[in-house]
Amino acid sequence: MNRAACLTELTALRHDLHAHPELRFEEVRTADLVCEYLTELGYAPVRGLATTGVVATLHGNRPGPSIILRADMDALPVHERSAHGHVSRHAGRMHACGHDGHTVMLLGAAARLAERPPEHGVIHFVFQPGEEGGAGARVMIEEGLFTRFPAEACFGLHNWPGLPAGQLAVRNGPIMAGGWRFRICIRGRGAHAAQPHLSADPVLAGAALVQAMQQLVARRTNPLVPAVVSVCTFHAGSTDNIIPEQAELAGTIRALDRDTLERLREELVDLAAGMAQAGGVEMTVDYHSPYPVTVNAAAPTRIVGEVMREMNADTAWPPADTDVPPSLASEDFGFMLEQRPGTYAMIGNGPSAALHAPDYDFNDSVIGRGVTYWERLARYYLAQQTRRDEVS
Repeated sequence: MNRAACLTELTALRHDLHAHPELRFEEVRTADLVCEYLTELGYAPVRGLATTGVVATLHGNRPGPSIILRADMDALPVHERSAHGHVSRHAGRMHACGHDGHTVMLLGAAARLAERPPEHGVIHFVFQPGEEGGAGARVMIEEGLFTRFPAEACFGLHNWPGLPAGQLAVRNGPIMAGGWRFRICIRGRGAHAAQPHLSADPVLAGAALVQAMQQLVARRTNPLVPAVVSVCTFHAGSTDNIIPEQAELAGTIRALDRDTLERLREELVDLAAGMAQAGGVEMTVDYHSPYPVTVNAAAPTRIVGEVMREMNADTAWPPADTDVPPSLASEDFGFMLEQRPGTYAMIGNGPSAALHAPDYDFNDSVIGRGVTYWERLARYYLAQQTRRDEVS
């Protein structure tokens, strides 16, 4: 298959995946299409890790180091508001984070590498489910990813709105925040709105807590360490003349430093206890969906930077940014980087809508750029590590 035909096919596949999004751990149709594509290339894809995950392996001509290249596959519970021809056919879910694009870019790299396998080494192509809140990477690891598919390094790539289309970006060290999601239940005593003195008002206590939570970052966190505490939902009551018995808050805490994240987690519990006593109510704080800080290791990130700069040597694409600012968004690829050194990189999506927005769409013009990045990274990394091993 020539490269133009490959990109035409990949774009059509991307549109198909976008029109048929599947939520975390429900990516059955998506996995079917991934396996069909890989099988036609001569791979023997393995299914079943984290329910819907797919792994395909390519062996080089001779033994050498092994790496994982990872793409996420799941969509989000967001209702799409777009007018393009491949709009989601399923109300209430869409590919609002570009995982359809991530999937086809890695498939394209698998196609090119299968045409001419690397001289040395092994490449595991990992198509991961459940990134969006399901910690699918952790599930795959717990179910034996690194045991069944040994690798010395892992690599991920995510599109990034706001970066110029096709720009490649990376940084050494923390690039994405670790985070916890929280739910706070406030239990008080209800009363008629005309008799507030008979209540223990959970709405008032909750409002005071929301205000007080801002000091966790503003006054109790080192300003040189990026962190955020956000309350995103506040539910209470069912009518306008009754003070309810309880209220519920939910949100997230995030930080680029593991110790800061754990301290915020503990301090929120302490703060809620104090505000509960002041308001005469009970508050319980429950945490769920922890994601670790995504930390790029120095050695593989240096190699990624070299590949990015080399890719810009003879093209008109925007120059690579090898010190891109980190983000306080979270990414479960951090679980893989806790197990193996590696690098999480970005590819610009141009001036598109933001990730998770109902009018977001992946930029098809960067598919080929992403495919080339994956192909060159795999070849270059395996060649570099093989030479290192021969010298040592």
